[in-house]
Amino acid sequence: MPETIIERARVEETINRLFIATDSADWAAVERSFTPLVQLDMSSVGGPAKEMAGAEIAAMWSKGLSHLESVHHQAGNFLIQVNAESASAFCYAIATHYLPNASGRNTRSFTGSYQFELEKNAGRWMIRAMRFNLKYLDGNPDLESS
Repeated sequence: MPETIIERARVEETINRLFIATDSADWAAVERSFTPLVQLDMSSVGGPAKEMAGAEIAAMWSKGLSHLESVHHQAGNFLIQVNAESASAFCYAIATHYLPNASGRNTRSFTGSYQFELEKNAGRWMIRAMRFNLKYLDGNPDLESS
């Protein structure tokens, strides 16, 4: 039982490190969070689900978020199931984008949940699949063009 608790904490830390690396634009750390190929499903906010390399995801996020002054992810309510070499995790999450602009409508927030699938490689948990389920979008939907 203590080993399971430790592994659940390591899975949660892997997910938190992904969000922290994204917020701090540490794209190398984002890439290291993923297995070589990842099933990425952000279709609830647009675009199809697809399999991508971790490096492609990091590059896509770098380009897509680079114009923002700040990005902040907050996750909680983790539910984690761990097997020997694989794990699944659910969590609630809020991502806020901040870009001061003339309209004064400086933020956009995405509220929803994530479903992750992870695998253990060389003793380290890595994300092999992630799906975001948008509950609602709040704030300025046209933040980049404001």
